[in-house]
Amino acid sequence: MSAVLIVDDSITVRMNLAESLESAGLVAVPCATIAEAREALAANAFSLIVLDVVLPDGDGVEFLGEIRKTPAGERTQIMLLSSENEVRDRVRGLSTGADEYIGKPYDAGYVVARARELLGAAERAAPTTEPLVLVIDDSLTFREELSRALRAASYSVITAQSGEEGLRVAAHARPSAIVVDGMLPGIDGAGVIRRIRLDATLRATPCLFITAASDRAAEIRALDAGADAFVRKDEEMDVALARLAVALRGAEARGADGDISSLLGTKKILVVDQDTAYREHLVTSLREEGYELVLARTGEEALELLAVEPVDCLVLDSSISGMGGDEVCRRVKGAVGTRDVPIVMFTGLEDREAMIRGFVAGADDYVSRSDDAQVLKARVRAQLRRKHFTDENRRIREDLVQKELEAAEARAARELAETRAALVSELELKNRELEAFSYSVSHDLRAPLRRIDGFSAILVEEYGDKLDGIGLDYLTRVRGSAQRMSELIEDMLRLSQVNRGALKVEKIDLSAVAASVASEIAKSNPDRDVRVEIEPGLTADADPRLIRAVFENVFGNAWKFTAKTESPLIAFGAERREGEVFYFVRDNGVGFDVKHATRLFTPFERLHADEQFPGTGIGLATVRRIIDRHGGQVTMHGEVGRGATLRFTLRRRPS
Repeated sequence: MSAVLIVDDSITVRMNLAESLESAGLVAVPCATIAEAREALAANAFSLIVLDVVLPDGDGVEFLGEIRKTPAGERTQIMLLSSENEVRDRVRGLSTGADEYIGKPYDAGYVVARARELLGAAERAAPTTEPLVLVIDDSLTFREELSRALRAASYSVITAQSGEEGLRVAAHARPSAIVVDGMLPGIDGAGVIRRIRLDATLRATPCLFITAASDRAAEIRALDAGADAFVRKDEEMDVALARLAVALRGAEARGADGDISSLLGTKKILVVDQDTAYREHLVTSLREEGYELVLARTGEEALELLAVEPVDCLVLDSSISGMGGDEVCRRVKGAVGTRDVPIVMFTGLEDREAMIRGFVAGADDYVSRSDDAQVLKARVRAQLRRKHFTDENRRIREDLVQKELEAAEARAARELAETRAALVSELELKNRELEAFSYSVSHDLRAPLRRIDGFSAILVEEYGDKLDGIGLDYLTRVRGSAQRMSELIEDMLRLSQVNRGALKVEKIDLSAVAASVASEIAKSNPDRDVRVEIEPGLTADADPRLIRAVFENVFGNAWKFTAKTESPLIAFGAERREGEVFYFVRDNGVGFDVKHATRLFTPFERLHADEQFPGTGIGLATVRRIIDRHGGQVTMHGEVGRGATLRFTLRRRPS
């Protein structure tokens, strides 16, 4: 059960509010001073605090700020209760963090209703997966009995004790279902359900009509009003719970309407008039309609209030002093946050030109002070209905536009996916054709190249003595070019084969592969003394054939580019940064200018002349393709005269 802390130095106010709140099933703790309130907050947890602004030992708004700075105070609902005439207090309080401000003299029933709405909002804000059920019944005993049964059945529960309060709570809480008693003070249960069914926001909410009446006509009236189910109070609670569950299942199947403001909720009206007597007359008349009233005496006060407190309608005297009514109207309609608020202007003069000026300034309606109060109330109701329907239509339009956008995006995504799929098929086909062509051309070129090289060798061996020095040089160049072209073809074949066939991934000892490759290169270069350092125990998931090709190319480059280094060193190891493993091969050879690093991975791109370091420029391109197939990345870093480092990752296991 929710606990409410009342802080007010008037014993009359404290006792009146405590009695009213406790009759609504809440626990009330009254305090006369801030000191007493601090003690109560230290000893107990409160869901709501009703706080006077003017207290004997301090300022209520400052105490509000103090409460909000505490962990518990951030979640507590706080209602300020003070003089309606003190607009500055209202602005200060709402700016400091009050959830509500109610002016004195107050209506106890209204305070209780707003307290329950605030508590219901807090319950809704709390994370829960339980359906929320609103119970409307004027019997405290039955409300508590039904609430206990619902909570035991894993429902969240909020309650109201009259039809009017139930409609306000429903508008704010948006419950999953409503259980309403047939016999209620004011609007009866059938009337509540009829209003629910007329409201765009709530019309889909399942309603369970519950009554103590035993006649058959009560059920007919309930179902005619729009109830989803009918239960008698003398039946077992299990029956009511079963019918509620069926109604909720039906609601889930129907789906919800959109998120729009309910016409049944409490509407807040800002009245701006410097004539105290007429302002009180307006307040009395409008409160009869169940509206919440906010009062201001000047246009400046009205704008201050609108900056901190949203309202549903503005009733504005056109002849207020200072900032006139027309200017207030223009400013309200010119601001993004308030331009949709309907404005009903009134004047004490039958002045046609003043009326026209008001409409030009942005007023939505115009009435005379001499008109009957019923006329003003009817105009306000009409403006609220118009705004509600405008908001609903806007929401419907926005939903339609959103659905059209989603449909268009879905179509575009589908078309893009289809186009992409077609291109990827096509691309794979072209790649296969290109690979086949490369393989075929390379294979077909090798035979004539072998003939060129072979016949050139015969010419040198058998007819070399018949050629002069120039002829023999030309023939030697022909042989060299044929052999160079043969090397290029072999490298092209190896590059094309990188993408052929599926990966055969297994756990590999990279250190062992590196050592094996280094040993083979060393045997083929017995005249070189190169120190090789290999970090032991480095493993990875990879294709053995392809990963060996990586080491053959990278170690081969390192061996080549350290040929002119006095104490050549090649190292293989790993670095671990931010949970990722970077493998590296480092040498202390000639290095390169780092601005040319990306060129190294392009086929046939070379940074050194053949006379310095022979090669085809295919090796690192092959390495990049292999690493790409393994889902990794490869980079090169170097410095002229200070060696080079190749790093690569094998970040994810290929499929």
